Amino acid sequence: MVVAIYRRAAKISHVHPDMVEQFMADGFIALRGVVPASTVSACVELLWAEIGLSPDDPSGWTDPVRWVYGMGQPPFIQAMNVMPLLEACEALAGPGRWMPRGPMGAFPLRFPNEKEPDGLGWHCEGSYKPEGESWYWTNVDSKGRALLALYLFTDIDEGDGPTRIRVGSHMDVPEVLAPYGEVGAPGEALGPPVDAASANRPVAYATGQAGDVFVCHPFLVHAAQANHGTRPRFLAQPAIMPNYPYRLDRPDGELSPVERTIKEALAGPTA
Repeated sequence: MVVAIYRRAAKISHVHPDMVEQFMADGFIALRGVVPASTVSACVELLWAEIGLSPDDPSGWTDPVRWVYGMGQPPFIQAMNVMPLLEACEALAGPGRWMPRGPMGAFPLRFPNEKEPDGLGWHCEGSYKPEGESWYWTNVDSKGRALLALYLFTDIDEGDGPTRIRVGSHMDVPEVLAPYGEVGAPGEALGPPVDAASANRPVAYATGQAGDVFVCHPFLVHAAQANHGTRPRFLAQPAIMPNYPYRLDRPDGELSPVERTIKEALAGPTA
């Protein structure tokens, strides 16, 4: 309903042209303080209840990471439908080319720990599973994914295990994916070449305050890291799903920013 109401409005007020240009250059933008504090608090309370632990009892924080999936209670729906995010999806994925979410999806909750958990390699997100496959796959048209969002549900600084981001790496991935065509390839095959292709990119960190949201290109290369700080790090990483597949054969004036970057990356540097 929120999305339907939004799409009847003609004006986008939270996403400025310079933010779109930044997204196209860096592969992400940060929307600061867009989830109300009351919504954040309600979500955090539900996440603690889901894992059966307490924010006041560190003795229970024995695992370096606890994964939570789903979470479709009203506070999470409210967080997914904050107007700046809806406007960013519309501006970056293209008008009407993305779908609102129900449950928020996957939450890697990282706790202070000296252990190094698995899954810390550089990668871009997979989005679909061909029949009989166990890994998520990715193709050059970003089948099954319009954008990636990173929701900060706690304050996160560089000591709290923030997601690492290779700035501009979304421009390295299409060339890696192109040989696989529409079929695509699984994450296990793509990890090493994606890592190698983006290795020279500068690294940024998804840090900020609870209520911030990073909106990321589907091909942005990123990696988790252990939390060696003193406080838990609660993050959500919902996929923004496509309403229609991305297409690189549209007239240039109809290409979304995501489509434009993929097309430009495949064309290579201009003289």
